This record gives sequence, structure tokens and C-alpha cells, in this order.
Amino acid sequence: MDMRKEKDSMGELEVPSKALYGANTRRAQLNFPISNLRLGRSFIKSLGLVKQSAAEINKELNLLTTEISDAIIESSQEVIEGKHDSSFVVDVFQTGSGTSTNMNANEVISNLAILKLGGQIGSRDPVHPNDHVNKGQSSNDVIPTAIHIAAAISIADNLIPSMTRLEKELEKKSKEFWDVVKTGRTHLQDATPIRLGQEFKGYYGQVRNSINKIQSALKALSILALGGTAVGTGIGMNPEFCGKVIDRISKKTGLNFSETENHFQAQSTIDSIVFASGCLRSYAVSLMKISNDIRWLGSGPRAGIGEIILPEVQPGSSIMPGKINPVIAESVTMICAQVMGNDQTIAIAGQSGNFELNVMMPIAAHNLLESIEILSTGSNNFVDQCITGLVSTSKGQEMISQGLAICTALAPIIGYDKAANIAHIAAQNNETIKEVTLRETSLTEKEIDKILEPLSMTEPK
Repeated sequence: MDMRKEKDSMGELEVPSKALYGANTRRAQLNFPISNLRLGRSFIKSLGLVKQSAAEINKELNLLTTEISDAIIESSQEVIEGKHDSSFVVDVFQTGSGTSTNMNANEVISNLAILKLGGQIGSRDPVHPNDHVNKGQSSNDVIPTAIHIAAAISIADNLIPSMTRLEKELEKKSKEFWDVVKTGRTHLQDATPIRLGQEFKGYYGQVRNSINKIQSALKALSILALGGTAVGTGIGMNPEFCGKVIDRISKKTGLNFSETENHFQAQSTIDSIVFASGCLRSYAVSLMKISNDIRWLGSGPRAGIGEIILPEVQPGSSIMPGKINPVIAESVTMICAQVMGNDQTIAIAGQSGNFELNVMMPIAAHNLLESIEILSTGSNNFVDQCITGLVSTSKGQEMISQGLAICTALAPIIGYDKAANIAHIAAQNNETIKEVTLRETSLTEKEIDKILEPLSMTEPK
């Protein structure tokens, strides 16, 4: 590999000659050959947004020359647009503050700006990665700020819209299935009748509650750590810098970001990230329940429950011809499991705030943003490939008369013990509740039919 020699604060180091990053990034690349995991598009975009907005405000405050600030602004835009993602080479498993990634951005933007001004890449002149691109900032406030911005944008633009689609589609199915009466189930055993639409009402209620929780997470993430620099004191920063930068980011994103009222809390913890991840976990738990119920309701088609039919999207077996599996719902359950695992890692990361700085920010960033992404795409795919195409069958309705729990409707009339005895006899003799009631009570068939009418059992009376 053709190399160039660069100097940083630690001395001289060889860097690939065509690389936009510099010596600091190269050291991190050599120090952390751990995995293929890198902080992704949404984070790099947010980091570019911070650098660009900082350069604009530094220009307005006359802290940078117009020539240097304009070159940084233009170069940051290229980072925002994803034109140089391949130059962000630092492993997720790196320095706990994310300093290596911050310097990766500083060096890439610096070198792009140098090229635009006719300088030599790697020279750190006339645009210096620390003195100019990072002016008024520290990795310790930039990285948590970028995490919050990336997560907030992804939640607002992707996750909440996908969840809203799922909620609306489940509500639509609830209305579609409202007149389908079937046997309810508790403890996996027969229970009193329920409308299939009522089951789906429960599902969309879960999603609606999750949306409310995640909107609370979005509010928490909108509070930014920027302005604390190294340890929360704001050393090395113009007093007007932070507020103006955050206002600029708010205008660019359309989201209402604000500066934290307590920089010492915002930089020594990742509490808002832990909270947001917990809200994502809560949604994953709900989504796991919904997808598993749909798998079970569609099980069979002959030896299972078979009360709904799931869309057939692909062959289900390499050996059993004609087999169709609930693969979309299965993929959702795996997404949920991943999100739950990500949340556990973030919880551990949240405990790693030692004095003035959390030192597990990169993995927290990676896991939070991955959870948001896969829940967003997974929810949309669940709607498109599964929920929209669900169809009810007659099996649930046909099985109601065979159910034993419908004797619950008899209890207010003949008493709990007599009703329980009827259920016991019906179970032993493989008879229906109606058949045994006719024989064991003085109730007429007309009276029994009225008492055991399935629809009347789906609401209070």
C-alpha cells in the first residue's frame, strides 16, 4: 500500500496516501482491529451536521476566517450526504468516549477542506482538524450530542411513522374482524368467547402505548450535551457558541433540540440513551407478543388453531412440498430479540459513567441506532408482508359450541357449582355444554340458546 507520513501530537506515523483520514484515525484503526462493526450512516450524518453547524457559528462569531469556515461547511455537507462514509474506518469497539470517531470526522473534514483550498492532504494546513474543525468542541460533548441527534432524527422520521402504520393496520383489521366470534384463550386453555376484532384491538392498543413511550424518549433525546466540552465546564468555548449551534441544528433538522441545563449530568451519564433504549425494548416486548399470537392463530393449517390465514410469501421447507411457514412474523420475533439484547448492553454501558465521562458511548450509540433501524424496517415489513394480507377463517366460530368455558354464562342463573359440574360432565363425555344443560337442568332449549349466545358473551350485560 502506498503510504504518506504524517505527524500528530504523538509523533510521526504512516497513513495510506489516498486516505482522507489522518494519523489519529490511523492509530485507532491499528489499535482496534476488533470487528467489522462501524458507526453507521445516521450517526456519521449527525456528526457532519454538528461540525457544519459549529463552523457556521464560528464564522458568525469571527472565530474562524471566512475562507476556512466555508471550506469546512462545504466539506461537512459532503459528510452529511454520505459521500465519504468509506473513510470512517474506526471500529465500534474503541476508546469509550468515541474520541477516535470524533477525530476521524475532524480529519476527514479537515483534509477535504485542505484540498478545496489547494493544500496538501495530510498537512493539517491551512485547516487543522483540532484547531479549526473541532473548535469550541470536545469529543466528550460532541459524541453524546451526535448520538442524541441521530437517534432523534431516526425516531421522528422512521420509527414513529412505521409504528403508526402498524397501529392503523391493526386497527383496520380489528374492525374487519369485529363480527368474527371465537373462543378466547387463557393459560392456553379455552376461555369465554371473544371477538377476533377484540384480540386485534388489544394489539393496536399495545402499539399505541409504545408510540406514546417512544415520543417521551424523543423528548429526552432532544436535550443535548453540546457546550460542556471536556468535563462539563465549557472550557475553551465561546459562551455564545453552544446555543447558536443548537439553534442551527434545530432549524436544519426540523426538530426542537435544546441545550442541557446540567452539563455535568449530560456528559457523565447516558441516562437519556438508556431511557430511550428501554422504550424501544418495551415496544419490542409488545411486538414479540403480537407476532407470536399471529403465528399461533395461523398455525396449521389443519392440525393447528387455524383461525386466520397468513399471506404465503415463500416455500416453507426444502423437503416438505407445499409447506408454508409464518416467516415474516418469525423475522419480527428475531428483531425483537436483538433489540432486547441491545438494551441489555446499553444498560451496562449506562453504568459505566466514571466521574465526568461515560466510557462506553460508541457501543451504546451503535446498539441504540441499530434498534431504531430494525424496529422501523421490521414494523413496515410486518405491515406490508403480513398484517395487510391477514384473512379470518370460519374455524374459530365453528368451535365455539364445543367450548367448555361458555358455561360461565350459566353461572349467574344456576350457580357456579352447578355450572362447573355441567362443564365437568361435558368434558368427560365429549358432549357440548348445551347438551348437558338440557339434560341436567330445567332450562328450555330456547332459554339455553339465549344464555349461550356467543355474541352476548363478548361484552358486559
